[in-house]
Amino acid sequence: MICSRKEPRTDAALLLGDVLNHDRSFMIAHPEHSVAANQLQKFREFIARRASGEPLQYITGHQEFFKLDFEVTPDVLIPRPETEVIVEVALEILRPDQSARLLDIGAGSGCLAISILKELTNARAVAIDISESALKVALRNAERHGVMDRLRVIESDLFSAMASDDMFDLLVSNADCLATIRRILRDAPPFLCAGGYLIFEIGFGQSESIETLVGARDWQMIEIRRDLQGIPRTVVVRRK
Repeated sequence: MICSRKEPRTDAALLLGDVLNHDRSFMIAHPEHSVAANQLQKFREFIARRASGEPLQYITGHQEFFKLDFEVTPDVLIPRPETEVIVEVALEILRPDQSARLLDIGAGSGCLAISILKELTNARAVAIDISESALKVALRNAERHGVMDRLRVIESDLFSAMASDDMFDLLVSNADCLATIRRILRDAPPFLCAGGYLIFEIGFGQSESIETLVGARDWQMIEIRRDLQGIPRTVVVRRK
């Protein structure tokens, strides 16, 4: 959950839990639990940072995504719950026994590739991002979740640093900027096996533009899946 400054009591409880290394249920059940002086100082610093508008996840340094805890820093975007749909669709497409190769475009924290690799133990992935700092975060997350041996990272502006013979069964991206999506749809086909899939996230109100873009290229529209709020969010296309 990406917390709002409109919920100061909830944010304070989450920050205190992080300082004490206990969840909220523990604190409710143990109101007598003492707080050391250094913990109180750290909590006050956290509250000041939150009051200034810093996202809670950057303060605590982590965010849950698809049942896994990911390190996050200002070098990466905070994983969002609605982005988990990309992982769900990927697991529907790829077989558990398949030695699939997947590419995470604009990987950031690596939450997409790593979540899929955790579920599909025969799969391998490449994570690309224009930011070297972001890729360092992704590598730390890969090590944390035990998939370092199956994840390779490449510093690249989309496909610019990719080898011409790199081929994948699945491409995923949560870059919901329309200009970036246009580039992905234009440049992705040479890196995707025939019949392979591309799954990506779109922003609010972009579904009609995406349908037009897909129809103008060598893609077959499979579906646009809605999120829990009923908003068109996740696009699934297949290379013809």
